Amino acid sequence: MQQSTLVRLKENLEFKTPILVVGLPGVGLVGKLVAEHLVDELGAEKIVEVYSPHFPPQVLVNKDCTVRPVSNTIYYAKAKENELCSLYLDIAEEFGVKKIYTLGGYPTGKLTYEETVLGVANNTKMIEEIKEYGVEFRESEPSGGIVGASGLLVAFSKMRGIDAACLMGMTPGYLMDPKSAQSLLKVLCKMFGIEVNMESLEKKAEEMESILEKLKEKEEQQTIQEVKPTEEDLRYIG
Repeated sequence: MQQSTLVRLKENLEFKTPILVVGLPGVGLVGKLVAEHLVDELGAEKIVEVYSPHFPPQVLVNKDCTVRPVSNTIYYAKAKENELCSLYLDIAEEFGVKKIYTLGGYPTGKLTYEETVLGVANNTKMIEEIKEYGVEFRESEPSGGIVGASGLLVAFSKMRGIDAACLMGMTPGYLMDPKSAQSLLKVLCKMFGIEVNMESLEKKAEEMESILEKLKEKEEQQTIQEVKPTEEDLRYIG
């Protein structure tokens, strides 16, 4: 079987107290939006690219019309005394990572916004620590479990002695949700003791809010049409 390929863009890196933050595409693209925003605002440096036969069989098109294969990118940035990076568990061990936070969205199925951030963790001690930052932990939630790498990384990191948690912003789940990403990013900033400019996320949130309002109007109109009796229905009344 073909193996995954790691392309190291920088060698001999040394870390003091590294923390792994994983933001992959998922519900509402919440985790991906937060990770990308941290990369931009913290001036993160690209240190590793990961290529795998398990990624989608396609190439992406660059602005200059050249192509590149699908990949996951690992970044490194300093935030006060903490260091942030995005990579996999095997590399996390190599770098001595002691904590992992995966990011995602929790689908509500409703066209309304909730600022709540839900969490799960691989040990109760970490749950108590994270509660201090306003993250909610609800019994047996998410009821359907967590699909994908965001959940698997949290579960399997326990076997390697690494504390891990998945933080989820509440989102309708239909569209990209920068507002939910803002809620999640605020929690991370508190946890890491950092400040980042959220202006670009706020602009995206305003754009998406406008789209959601239009969707709500269509939903309400559709409900009215379904409830309103037709002339044919009225013939049989009384």
